[in-house]
Amino acid sequence: APPRCRAGLAAAAPHRGDRVSKLLIGMVHLPALPGSPQGSLSMDGIEERAVGEARLLHGAGFDGCILENFGDVPFHKETAEPVTVAAMARLVALVNRALPGWRVGVNVLRNDARAALSIAAACGACFVRVNVHVGATATDQGITEGRAAETLRLRAALGAAVEIWADVHVKHGHSLSHPDIAAEAEDAVQRGLADALVVSGAGTGKPTDLDALRRVAALRLGVPVLVGSGATAETVGALLEVADGVIVGTALKKAAAAASGALAPLDPARLHAFVAAARAGS
Repeated sequence: APPRCRAGLAAAAPHRGDRVSKLLIGMVHLPALPGSPQGSLSMDGIEERAVGEARLLHGAGFDGCILENFGDVPFHKETAEPVTVAAMARLVALVNRALPGWRVGVNVLRNDARAALSIAAACGACFVRVNVHVGATATDQGITEGRAAETLRLRAALGAAVEIWADVHVKHGHSLSHPDIAAEAEDAVQRGLADALVVSGAGTGKPTDLDALRRVAALRLGVPVLVGSGATAETVGALLEVADGVIVGTALKKAAAAASGALAPLDPARLHAFVAAARAGS
């Protein structure tokens, strides 16, 4: 059996107002993997970068990371290629081996929850992020439908203690079934059995709307609520007054490589500044 990580967020939810207990999750945005249109790096090179970035996040004081195939644009709507799943499993296993007991999550873009859950179960990851868990969302891949029934049944069949972190009003999308973010949050938990909710901005690196975050948190659905995009060292304090944790990537990148967007290298100074700002006033 794969090594078990420490409890994920839902198993040990932070207390609002206690900044020490709130989780900081850093993104490991993977470059284009083998088989994707822009794939050029060898797996050895991708492995070195992924493990190196995870180590940087761990060393700066982050509580965990999410490995995501961000470089694989354009994404399949629902089912990733087998080579993508194989490559991500290899990377997740390596990060878990390098940082045993650390919280590691998986997101297989655009919305392959079955692949992400399978990787997590086989490689010992704590959680998966699912962009569309319930309802239907118009995205650049077309209309993406949530498949909570399939995802939860697969988890039960695998006997996997893997949490499902579900986006509501996911970025780069427009909900067709839930115009009201509160209604989607309720369905994601009460009918989709999500273990945590993620509230994001309009796109990668775009700020999360504080009013939307407050509305979801105020529902008190019994699961943690996380910020999914746009957090910076300047805004994380205010966000953590409402949220139980943050997922951050863009704000941690080297400014000199900003043209590369989310695929730019991590900046160690920005990592430490973000953690310091998040923990300030604890």
